Amino acid sequence: MSAFTKISTADDTTCEGYRVPSGIQNASTSNHTSIGVRKTAKASSFPETNSQSVAYWLLGSAASVFGLVIFGGLTRLTESGLSITEWRPVAGSLPPMNQDMWESEFALYRASPEFKQLNSRMGLEEFKQIYWMEWIHRVWGRVVGVTFLVPTAYFVIRRRVTGKMALKLTGICSLIGFQGFLGWWMVKSGLKDDLFAPGAHPRVSQYRLTAHLGTAFVCYLAMFWNGISILRENRFLADPEKAQQLVNATTHPGLRVFRRSVAGLLALVFVTAMSGGLVAGLDAGLIYNEFPYMGLGLTPPKKELFDPFYSHVPDQSDLWWRNMLENPSLVQLDHRILATSTFTAVMGLWAYTRFNPRVRALMTGPAKRGMHGVVGLVWMQVALGISTLLYLVPLPVASAHQAGALALLTGTIALGNRIWIPRALTAKIAQRVALARSGGARTARKMGPTHGVVHPVVA
Repeated sequence: MSAFTKISTADDTTCEGYRVPSGIQNASTSNHTSIGVRKTAKASSFPETNSQSVAYWLLGSAASVFGLVIFGGLTRLTESGLSITEWRPVAGSLPPMNQDMWESEFALYRASPEFKQLNSRMGLEEFKQIYWMEWIHRVWGRVVGVTFLVPTAYFVIRRRVTGKMALKLTGICSLIGFQGFLGWWMVKSGLKDDLFAPGAHPRVSQYRLTAHLGTAFVCYLAMFWNGISILRENRFLADPEKAQQLVNATTHPGLRVFRRSVAGLLALVFVTAMSGGLVAGLDAGLIYNEFPYMGLGLTPPKKELFDPFYSHVPDQSDLWWRNMLENPSLVQLDHRILATSTFTAVMGLWAYTRFNPRVRALMTGPAKRGMHGVVGLVWMQVALGISTLLYLVPLPVASAHQAGALALLTGTIALGNRIWIPRALTAKIAQRVALARSGGARTARKMGPTHGVVHPVVA
């Protein structure tokens, strides 16, 4: 008998009227099944959603970075940042343990430009105070790195995050490492030999300080944004019907200008904060301690703002940009202009959502609350900034002003998280809604038309 006949048995499967022997059919099915399993396994290697615990860890890491940024500002304000003159990522994690070790560290500091020019009368006990500030700042940074790198590896290996989130976490790890490099690169700028020259003022480069500050801000924002995004996604997918209504309202074309304006506002707040880094690096807050005037007018004289002293080339082609970045008077004026622009932009955007009837009607509850939060934060930040200037940069107020900048950025990006809905999330919500509705329809068909109807009992 041939392998294929028109005779069918219980152990065989027919195909277009011919019998396929069960052994061949089972082998074929097994092969196709194994291929399908491999494809499914490959496709589902990472989950479709991120674990809720990842969100809480990201927000905890963001809080740690927030604190580190504020402590870094205190380290700078107390002029402690140049107290440790070596970079020892491992050995430097332990402080001096005895008197000889303290004397050795103090000897290194006594050879630095800062000691020679500014602190030549400093004793060992005073040195210990600034040393501890810088040591805590460095160790805190290393703790942030370890407590982010190790959990990232765990969450990725255990498949608690999506493939896209795994790449984001890896990127943040790289950014943290780069931030550590920038920190030492910044400190080195305050240890250069040319700072021993008479009249030199030993301090770190304002460019490197701003780069260090900016990278810290980006690290914080990346952690915070991804943390609240995971919480939002999981909350939306838990109740897709309600989420779809909110998404439809949030993505209404009538709010397009508002959504784009918040993106522009976020960029403006960030640039203003970075200009504050230049002010800090140049100690520009210690001049023109009045507001809104700067001397006899709203701005200093043009000759002072664009001083040829800051030009480094004979033709003075770099006069404008060098004064904007290196002249304390113009740097402070730039920061004032940017801060005023930020305040005006926030209040203008609030007025747009408040007094435009169409926009006001379209604004969702979360968007309104987010906008009000940003308004409160910008008022607080303006008050702190003016107070810092008027009172000659007192330590508590100046530190609060730096914290206020990061808080304002936080409020702005939180507002953005409420109104910027990624297309991928919108598609997931629509898919969940469709599945829920199709599942309900199938259940109704199975139950039949009399499901839920109470028939009278005939006696």
